[in-house]
Amino acid sequence: MQEAPPKENSNYALEKLRDLLRDGGAGADGKLPTERTLSEKLGLSRRAIRRALEVLEAEGAIWRKQGSGTYVGQKPHAWSAQLEAIVAGTNFMEIMEVRLRIEPQLAQLAALRAKGSDVDRMRELAQKILGSEDADAKELWDGALHRQIAQAAGNQLFLSIFDVINRVRQDDAWQSIRERARSSANTMNISNAQHAAIIDAIASRDPAKAGEAMRQHLLMLQERLIRQTSMEQMEGDPLGHVS
Repeated sequence: MQEAPPKENSNYALEKLRDLLRDGGAGADGKLPTERTLSEKLGLSRRAIRRALEVLEAEGAIWRKQGSGTYVGQKPHAWSAQLEAIVAGTNFMEIMEVRLRIEPQLAQLAALRAKGSDVDRMRELAQKILGSEDADAKELWDGALHRQIAQAAGNQLFLSIFDVINRVRQDDAWQSIRERARSSANTMNISNAQHAAIIDAIASRDPAKAGEAMRQHLLMLQERLIRQTSMEQMEGDPLGHVS
């Protein structure tokens, strides 16, 4: 028996891709599978997939970056192209100062605007952090959780600013120092409990509690980072700048 050819139905492809987006089918970085993978997974032709993606892109549901792939959400603003220079010229203390002023506000807005599906996704990402066996994976899912909270806040400009800050997570030096600052089991247990408290406050529609829970979470991280860098400076290994 010959294998049936893939379906050539763009409307059906669009419906299935909408379901995929709704169910959180993107990766932790918001990236969708390739057209070939989507074609094989959904049993649809690549042309039908491509046409459906064009519709989603026109609607602002996805955006495409040449040579990189397709991502959920609206295309970042043009100024995000300057990220490399911004990252190179900052340090972890500046990053934490900005995070402490932005992310509690995002948590408050998320408590007011998050949908049930947003909260479900937050809980899934928190479980991914718990189930990760290495620091790199924990950092990946931690970033995805914080971005989900920022996205649930429903403010595109805030989200763009958050993405600038979150870009620092990709820098090796930043990730290395965060890994050392969070290396103890006790620190990770506290961090996981704080994540749960933030999500519970958002689910309860309590903006004040959500904002304060996020602030306490970031203050703990800031304190651990300060302690870690102070120790390394004493040992003759300063790590002030990100790169």
